[in-house]
Amino acid sequence: MCGVDDLSVELRKMRLRWFGHVRRAEGGVLSEVEETLLVQVWCFKEIINIGYSVYRMHGLPWFRSLSWWFSITSNYFFYGESVADYFSVISSKSDIMRWLIAYHRFTSFTMYIIGFVWFVLSLKKKYYMRQFSLFAWTHVALLIVVSQSYFIIFNIFHGMIWFIVPVSMIVINDVMAYMFGFFLGKTPLIQLSPKKTWEGFIGGGISTILLGMILSYVLCQYPYFVCPMEYSEAEDALKYSCDASPIFRPQEYSLPETLANFSALLGWRKTVTMYPFVFHSVALSLFSSVIGPFGGFFASGFKRAFKIKDFGDVIPGHGGMMDRFDCQYLMATFVTVYINTFISETSPQKLLQKVYMLKPEQQLQLYNMLQDSLIARGILQP
Repeated sequence: MCGVDDLSVELRKMRLRWFGHVRRAEGGVLSEVEETLLVQVWCFKEIINIGYSVYRMHGLPWFRSLSWWFSITSNYFFYGESVADYFSVISSKSDIMRWLIAYHRFTSFTMYIIGFVWFVLSLKKKYYMRQFSLFAWTHVALLIVVSQSYFIIFNIFHGMIWFIVPVSMIVINDVMAYMFGFFLGKTPLIQLSPKKTWEGFIGGGISTILLGMILSYVLCQYPYFVCPMEYSEAEDALKYSCDASPIFRPQEYSLPETLANFSALLGWRKTVTMYPFVFHSVALSLFSSVIGPFGGFFASGFKRAFKIKDFGDVIPGHGGMMDRFDCQYLMATFVTVYINTFISETSPQKLLQKVYMLKPEQQLQLYNMLQDSLIARGILQP
């Protein structure tokens, strides 16, 4: 068992080794992950402060501490899952990290149980209802903020395009809906937001689809945006270079018969070359323009329910951090679901990362079993 000083030195070396790997990655993702985590912590702080004010629990000392303990526990669990999936090879080079990954879920559960027991011991007479309300408030905040930020990290790891395009679509929709509503808006859309109009809603949606397709077409041409984060055993580093997935390679599509005939009359081609991702971007655009605004409506209803104007005041004239990211979190969840449903597939690279985590004798056993199977099926010669 190493002493405290030895452990501290080992953790410092391990941190430098990790960050060195990520910094050496082409275009690395560390800054994006750090920024996402910072935004998440700030949004969580704003929601917890509202709960603390609404229920007037200033006489009970443990609510803030418990809330942040559950936040740390949730982050440990979610980001530990990311470490196991994306940094497993690097982590396997450290005995401490190998142990933490092996017992990650048990450790997460233990941390949650500590918080649960802590909460029960903090209960006081005459305050039970308020304390349980705040306990539920904290868990809802974790669901809305912490889990959603994990989805954003998940999207980034699959390629920066899955982060930049959805975020941009929300911004485009918000701006264009305001512009159309300001100049053409006459018909109210929803009571929760009296300034929102049908004209702005429809105009913003059409603009989001068109501009989203253009943005997607441009970004598909750059490996940095389309390549997922992968570990290179040869370079011993994380990288953002790859052979682009088929959805990021130009493909030729035949036009519908009517359009093809019209195109022929004009002397144009009957086919069009396009990146398949551009068509996927239409689905993202539709969600960001039709469902995305409801994240803002939900936030508006929440603030009206508790009679507050903004979640915070960190951004002058715009309220708090949560006021700016209420729609982004909803969008991040959809993108994650979309990737898992229509895009993701098991790749040899991902399987190989799992194999690297096995002990040498287990790797050899897997190799022999795979070799025997390939020979039995006639794929390899004995």
